[in-house]
Amino acid sequence: MKLAEALLLRSDQQKKIASLKQRINANVLVQDGDEPSEDPNELLKQIFALTQESQKLVYAIHQTNALAKLTDGRSLLALLTQRDELVERHKILTSAISNTQREPDRYSAREIKWHKVIPVSSLQKQSDDISAKLRDLNVLIQATNWQVDLLDV
Repeated sequence: MKLAEALLLRSDQQKKIASLKQRINANVLVQDGDEPSEDPNELLKQIFALTQESQKLVYAIHQTNALAKLTDGRSLLALLTQRDELVERHKILTSAISNTQREPDRYSAREIKWHKVIPVSSLQKQSDDISAKLRDLNVLIQATNWQVDLLDV
């Protein structure tokens, strides 16, 4: 199985786990005289089996990410941590940009005026540059995911 396929499987498992959690919560309490529409004990068995299976898959994915090497010698894990850093920087910049766009809350000219203390155009340029780097990095990660075989651990 390719790493990309394992990631798709993990995504499906996460959705199934979320669905099972909702179904369990919807069936653990019923009114007197009613029956649950599904047996919560059976649902618990299903979710525990699925979380165990998912944990094994996640471990294999992490091991593969750590050991898989690109042609330039970098590990896939290095790319993923670089992407995480870029995503965090992008969030910080977009948050700063959005906070410079405060609506004026003045009722008269004598009330407090707000002034931007950082050039928004500079922040926007940095944000755009990071977005471009993220796109390129994501393409490289996705391409690598389809080339790397999942480790059998």
